[in-house]
Amino acid sequence: MRIVLLGGNGQIGWELRRALAPLGEVLALERSGDDEIRADLEEPESLRRAVRRARPDVIVNAAAYTDVDRAESEPERAARVNAEGPRVLASEAKRLDAWLVHYSTDYVFDGSGDRPWTEDDAAAPLSVYGRTKWDGEEAVRASGCKHLLLRTQWVYSARRRNFVATVLRAAAERDALEVVDDQVGAPTGADLVSDVTAHVLRAVRAGAPSGTYHVAARGETTWHGYARFVVDCARRAGWPLKLGGRAIVPVASAARPTPARRPLNCRLSVDRLERTFGLRMPDWRSGVERVIAELHERRRDAVSRDVRPNRGVAGA
Repeated sequence: MRIVLLGGNGQIGWELRRALAPLGEVLALERSGDDEIRADLEEPESLRRAVRRARPDVIVNAAAYTDVDRAESEPERAARVNAEGPRVLASEAKRLDAWLVHYSTDYVFDGSGDRPWTEDDAAAPLSVYGRTKWDGEEAVRASGCKHLLLRTQWVYSARRRNFVATVLRAAAERDALEVVDDQVGAPTGADLVSDVTAHVLRAVRAGAPSGTYHVAARGETTWHGYARFVVDCARRAGWPLKLGGRAIVPVASAARPTPARRPLNCRLSVDRLERTFGLRMPDWRSGVERVIAELHERRRDAVSRDVRPNRGVAGA
């Protein structure tokens, strides 16, 4: 199997390099550099050229315009990356009879109600980001290509900027922290999304159906509950924290206005994914604990390197 990967340096993309490797040859296309591997979602012709040269069996698009607030002032750019780029990839996948894996988001829903969203629920995005991601989904479906549209949410990893890294940094530097307490979802590890992607690709190559699926951890929490769990895990691991145990203050979304509206109910039902592909998604806490342990180990190694004596300098 020959796999073309876009967005290979992002949170999910980095993990995909590992997860997809056992399936075959993985060619990660870059936004800049050699024309042979250059593919920029803002430049449709570069996508067509790169895909036609590679002639993959599978295209995995982990690239996206993800700055939710900036998208409100850059709607055209967000649309080029999140809608037009996937439209071109889907067209090329159809021409090659290749599979297209494309990631989407809970932001395609309006966040009303209190039950998990299913794949068949009507989309009603509240923001430019959500609308452009929905337009990208629709472009893929309309193309008629073999596809997997994988919606996920609240993604984190041991790399890049994300909520876990932000909370750990704030807890080490600040006495108190305010965190929104009325948005509900499931923190989902980039490694989990990538491992599920690899599992699903094996299944579709064996005859499982094309379609839209939700990929998220089980369980639910608020951003406030998420922050408290991160800090508790870090404290148990021995992370040096300035933040006190009761100093994470819950606030309403209305008290922290942002340029883009966020959905309050971000719950995603994973029943279809589990039923179709024989999976059981883990509780969100297990993945967060694992990432914090990895970050702690990495930090401890860095500190150990910094304090090693300089054996090339003799005392006076």
